Amino acid sequence: MQNMNQNKMAVMPIPKLLFSMSLPAMFSMLIMAMYNIIDSMFVSRLGEDALTAVTLVFPIQMLLVAVSVGTGVGLSSLISRRLGQQRQKEADSAASHGIFLAFCSWLVFALFGLLGSKPFIGAFATSDYLFEAGVQYCMIITIGSLFSLIQVSAEKTMQSTGNMIYPMIGNITGCVTNIILDPIMIFGMFGCPALGVSGAALATVIGQFFGMAVNLFFLFTKKQQVHIHLKGFRPNMDSIKNIYSVGFPSIVMQAIGSVMNLGMNAILIGFSGAAVAVFGIYFKLQSFIFMPVFGLNQGLMPILGFNFGARNRHRMMHALKLGIISAAIIMGVGLVIFQTMPLTLLSIFDPSEEMITVGVKALRTISLCFLPAAIGIMTGTLFQATNHGFLSLLVSLLRQLILILPLAVILSRIGGLNLVWYSLPLAEGFALITSLFMTKWIYTHQIKPLDDEIKEPIL
Repeated sequence: MQNMNQNKMAVMPIPKLLFSMSLPAMFSMLIMAMYNIIDSMFVSRLGEDALTAVTLVFPIQMLLVAVSVGTGVGLSSLISRRLGQQRQKEADSAASHGIFLAFCSWLVFALFGLLGSKPFIGAFATSDYLFEAGVQYCMIITIGSLFSLIQVSAEKTMQSTGNMIYPMIGNITGCVTNIILDPIMIFGMFGCPALGVSGAALATVIGQFFGMAVNLFFLFTKKQQVHIHLKGFRPNMDSIKNIYSVGFPSIVMQAIGSVMNLGMNAILIGFSGAAVAVFGIYFKLQSFIFMPVFGLNQGLMPILGFNFGARNRHRMMHALKLGIISAAIIMGVGLVIFQTMPLTLLSIFDPSEEMITVGVKALRTISLCFLPAAIGIMTGTLFQATNHGFLSLLVSLLRQLILILPLAVILSRIGGLNLVWYSLPLAEGFALITSLFMTKWIYTHQIKPLDDEIKEPIL
């Protein structure tokens, strides 16, 4: 049995532990944000229909990411809790289930790719080229999704033990491979034929393969605190239930973002196309502020889960407080940038005069949600780490669906477009109040009673 005192999540000073685990994830997610913009930039050079074809498939890609990351969150939470409880065999079993669930998820997406790509793209396509390009892109992405799903499973398994460097290397390998292959396969270079939109999809899948390969290499060849046993593996329903009790709400949380975007676009298009474009620009820009906080989230959750399982209230609350403060600082910097430099930010996208007029007001207004979002994201991490994934789901539903869309409709009728933007910070504020009440309940009933057996000073 693993000696808990040898685990850095039990003994390393909290500030050093949190940042050593978070910084690699933060850097990795910033690289991913950059890759998304560069990938779209290359595809846009093929023409508007090519970019539209890729955009039509984007909801499917969002769903794929939601399933892989959501399952990974549940997996990471379960492994870290079992390690904290010194239940090594069950932690190993959970890690093995991660690979099994990745394969099961792939079967669903591959089946959709084979049978559902044409009906799905056909419902939106307005030209033969758009239909063919969209179908090809969708089929390649979904059938090749096995690599991405396994990559995320391996990544979350290592992160659950406090190992953040290896997953970072795997993510960067995949993103850099994709960026290098994009122009080669799209436009045809170095003997490779020009494959257009299909080339972009193949570059993505090949990048995911290399990312998966690197993560699996580290997982199976380097010393790890958990071990995957595929030989003689049999699925256990209790393990699967435990993974999805946290993972399923996370899947839904990420999936509802696309629903919110569709709803907001439907409201904004009633004002102008520029309003829709500005909303899209905001989401690209805010990713560079939110991604570091999500990286902090990835580093914080295994610390909270481990020490919750180990019944160490002191370390758990110290990590949570430090996480909230750090997230607030990051979001505070983002708020200052959006408030003082909206025109500079918009100029990256070569905006029209109307987009500038709409966008300056929009960026300044929407960015008011940054500070409450920082606290909300960190308290959501606490919910997931303590096996209250559905509370995290409820808060996300409030933030991204239940509150924001009705508020946007009401405000659009009261004061027009300029008031619509306030729906985001208002929804964030109301959701934060709910989140704080939930946090107080969890602390009173589950965290405060913990036996803080390790009496140590705050380091």
